[in-house]
Formats: sequence, structure tokens, C-alpha cells
Amino acid sequence: MTPPPPHPSQDDTRPPTPSQTVGPFYGYALPFAGGGDIAPAGHPGALTVHGRVYDGAGQPIPDAMLEFWQPSPGGSRAGAPGSLRRDQFNGAIIGRTGLDFTGFGRVATDADGHYAVRTLPPGGAPYVSVCVFARGLLHHLYTRVYLPELTDPATEPLLASLPPERRATLLATQERDGVHRFDIRLQHDGRHEETVFLAFD
Repeated sequence: MTPPPPHPSQDDTRPPTPSQTVGPFYGYALPFAGGGDIAPAGHPGALTVHGRVYDGAGQPIPDAMLEFWQPSPGGSRAGAPGSLRRDQFNGAIIGRTGLDFTGFGRVATDADGHYAVRTLPPGGAPYVSVCVFARGLLHHLYTRVYLPELTDPATEPLLASLPPERRATLLATQERDGVHRFDIRLQHDGRHEETVFLAFD
């Protein structure tokens, strides 16, 4: 009869496996070239959404990953295929063609916790959906970036249901023409409200 495997002890020096830790392991495989280029290159209606992701201590998170989903300006949610094109010779991912609106973006934050995506104004909805992955999160979080020029907070159902200080965490700030700032705060840090996150049944 085979003896049972030894029970792990505090003296065990083996490194933990990915399933025993929070991560982050996704950053090595999921980001891809041009992941923030949702809009076609050089499109005259393109706008930039950028900001930082902060933890509960108010510190930027350098290894978060964000996914963005939105309809096209015409309201279509079909997107464009082939955003993960591969080089036919070596198999490396070479990213998007730069010619199509994809409706989807995936970007990692940099060493300063900063991210940026280039997209087009969404049609049929005044917001871009965001999914947040970060260290310490066992489950990803969902939120929205509402663009001020497309949004009337008094008539948008979600925004109208929130108190002003919570509503403000979903509204991007227009810094200049075509550039919007949207910071994501994973927790209240004593000075800033936690970003409103959504639960889907």
C-alpha cells in the first residue's frame, strides 16, 4: 500500500502554484500589441480615455489589466474579427490591422498605474463597459466610463439612482477636446470614493 503524501508544513520551501495565490499571472499572456487601439488608426472622430488604477491606500497599481467593451458609433456590437492576428512565419501575435473598429480593448497599466485606450464614441449607450483585473482581486470587477458629452445624469437610470458623490466616480472628465480622464479606485482611500462597481446576475 502506498503511503499518503506528506502533509505540507511551515518548513515547506516549495513555491506556491498559481491556484494557491491571487496572482498576477495574467499579464504574461493576455495583453497584446495594439490592445488599446479600439478605433481605426487616424480616425478623425477618435477619442482617448486614460487614467490610473488605485488601491485602497491611494497608491497606483502597476500590474492591473483592464478590458473595454462598447458598441460602435452606429450602435453595432458586432466588433471586428482578427484582433489577435499572428505572424504567418513565426506565430507571434502581431495585433490588429489598425483599419477596423473592434469594440474591444485590453490594456495593462504601466509602472505608474496608468492606462490609455483610443476609441470612438459609443452609439446607443453613453458609456464604455470596463472589466478590472488586479492583484488582490479573486474576482474581476465591472464598471462603466460615462462620457460627459453623451450623458445626462438626470435621465440615465444608473446615474440617476446614485448619490452625487458616487455618481461622480462613473463620469469621465474631459481634459481637452478628444481626451478624457477616468481613474479607477478599488477602495475608498480616506479622501476619494471607491469607484462604483456593478454586479450582474
